Amino acid sequence: MESRTKGIGRQSLIIAAATFMVIAAAVGAGAFGGTSVDDLQDGALSAQGSYLAPAGPAFSIWSLIYLGLIAYTVWQAFPAQRQDPRQQAVGGWIAASMVLNGLWLVTAQFLTLWLTVVVIAVLLAVLARVIVVLGRFPARTLADRILTDGANGLHFGWVTIAAVANAAAWLTQIAPQSWAQAADAWAIAVLVVVLVIGAAAAWITGRLAPALATAWGLAWLAVGRLTGEPESTPTAVAAIIVAVLLVAIGIVAVWRRSLVNNSSESSR
Repeated sequence: MESRTKGIGRQSLIIAAATFMVIAAAVGAGAFGGTSVDDLQDGALSAQGSYLAPAGPAFSIWSLIYLGLIAYTVWQAFPAQRQDPRQQAVGGWIAASMVLNGLWLVTAQFLTLWLTVVVIAVLLAVLARVIVVLGRFPARTLADRILTDGANGLHFGWVTIAAVANAAAWLTQIAPQSWAQAADAWAIAVLVVVLVIGAAAAWITGRLAPALATAWGLAWLAVGRLTGEPESTPTAVAAIIVAVLLVAIGIVAVWRRSLVNNSSESSR
């Protein structure tokens, strides 16, 4: 009875977190009369806000992420998932990521730019924890693989590049003008870090979703630097290289995980 009650409590918590996320996202995006995201923080969060900001179409991935998280919320509320050890381990962290997701937009709409950096950094850390936990508890069904790993993998992969863009936007606002002379070098160095994070996530989970989401953002980052302001061909080339490498590593990780699973099944 106690385990059943805890399961219902976890499921209810995730439903509440998803509801908050959707409402906060609508408020933060200006759906009820506020400022649009492109114009928030004096345009610092727009596609022209920094060398590491993706071009506008990149942000359409949020629709897929929100759809995936809502579908996950409905699926995990079914009785079959109530006492699932995997959901018990990861559910609270996913709920926290949803709350932080909504909180970021509210922070961007009503508070300060540096606070958005803090919120998205915590969000990235929580999603990293989600990825680690999912790597420890392999999915047992296709629905679990798509809705838990897929939706949260996309969320993590996109927030990885979004956090970089957010931090770069803040630094662009506060850094001395002389830093602009080394902007290409700093941008490339940060993209190398993105590659390390993305590769680690792919290898730990054996899933392609995180790499695809990050690569999507990187591809549009390259478009932004080649066709918009601030223009930077070196940054664009580095972004393309990192995107290709991430997808390749993700494919190898999926293949490796498949081999391990097949080997485990054949040895039984």
